[in-house]
Amino acid sequence: MSLDLERELRERGALLSGHFRLSSGRHSDRFIQKFRILEDPKLVEPVARAIAGAFADARPTVVLSAAVGGIVLGYEVARALNVNGIFAEKEAGVPVLRRGFHVHADDRVLVVEDVITTGGSVREVMGIARAAGAAVVGVGAIVRRGDADFGVPTVALLEMPIVSYDEGDCPQCARGTPIDDPGSRRR
Repeated sequence: MSLDLERELRERGALLSGHFRLSSGRHSDRFIQKFRILEDPKLVEPVARAIAGAFADARPTVVLSAAVGGIVLGYEVARALNVNGIFAEKEAGVPVLRRGFHVHADDRVLVVEDVITTGGSVREVMGIARAAGAAVVGVGAIVRRGDADFGVPTVALLEMPIVSYDEGDCPQCARGTPIDDPGSRRR
């Protein structure tokens, strides 16, 4: 399958226009509904293989992602790399490993995210790996809509810059435009 992610997103109605509160808390007039990709195993598989291929030489020993959006993608990337795929969940607002998941000091962790805007979820997940003494060998994502820098090799299959605003600077809020809150991560 030849990947044209922007076309796939467009054809699936995943590129939305309006007034949105992003998972980061920022506001934007555009939103990417990533689950239009993640719901289709025939599309997730080549997306995951592409991310895995970008990091094969880094020899990750585990793929770590954040719940909820990263679970399916992280699992498929881990499957393509033939390593374990685990995910972090929030407990009292703090990301942690539960369900018996663990990262060891000798692990080489690939962090996988679906869509990156500010990079908040990625940094939280990287913090879990680093707190265990593990090396983070990279960050892989489907879409990067912001310019977050993680200090490790980062590969996004689709760069799609989207302007976003702090709530106080949002022109749509200033006009009184109602807001939609489709994001999955809340602080």
